[in-house]
Amino acid sequence: MIPPFELFGKTFGIYPLCALAGIFACGLFACVQAKKRGLDVDDMIVALLLCAVGALVGGHILYGITNLPLLGQVLARVPETGLSGDFWSGMLLVFGGSVFYGGLLGGMAAGGLYWKKKKLPAGYVDVMAVSVPLFHTFGRVGCFLGGCCYGIECPVGFVYTQNPIPQANGVRRFPVQLLEALFCLLLFLALFALLHRGLCRGRLLAVYLCVYSVGRFFLEFLRGDAYRGFLFGFSTSQIISMLLLLGTLLFPLINHHRTPAPARE
Repeated sequence: MIPPFELFGKTFGIYPLCALAGIFACGLFACVQAKKRGLDVDDMIVALLLCAVGALVGGHILYGITNLPLLGQVLARVPETGLSGDFWSGMLLVFGGSVFYGGLLGGMAAGGLYWKKKKLPAGYVDVMAVSVPLFHTFGRVGCFLGGCCYGIECPVGFVYTQNPIPQANGVRRFPVQLLEALFCLLLFLALFALLHRGLCRGRLLAVYLCVYSVGRFFLEFLRGDAYRGFLFGFSTSQIISMLLLLGTLLFPLINHHRTPAPARE
């Protein structure tokens, strides 16, 4: 892993730099594809910015939800300590990290509101759906280099020695972050091929959600960071994967029944 480093008097972590590279890459890709398809680039930029804000907020909120016991401890000390520096330090521990699924759902909510308000065509959603796994590829490489989202103990893999998460150090671990980065890259290429050929128009987001949720469900078995919490024997991300897959498959059926039938003359 690459530990935090000093540059121009500031401390930088490798994950934020990889995430920024991913944001730039998917933003550039989305704008180029929007222009090729006759979509308004300004609308695409605004939608991307709103998605980024939604992803930032959603990722931190879901991270906080996975830390509910710690949040309870922080809030329980408020009557004694008040809103002191200890309180805000505790809240930073609770909400300081980010969860991809929270970011995905938050970004979809923010972008969806703009798409609905502006009544944009489905082409915007298709382009943005292809962009997501491109960003995620960079993000997972950043996870590997930063030492988070580490894998299970394995005879073949990498040994962390300076990981800020103590239990990650000292044992050989499977590089699940790199495997997911490869999965996201292949998913991006497959979705781009569909977009380029004009296949699954208006449904590329559904294709992405279905494929990624299935892949993420099985990749979770290779994760070793059990501190994220489990319910009924499944990790938080596995439960979200199942719900997301079920919701994506059922949504067209529910929407079909809600759509009024055309009036007969």
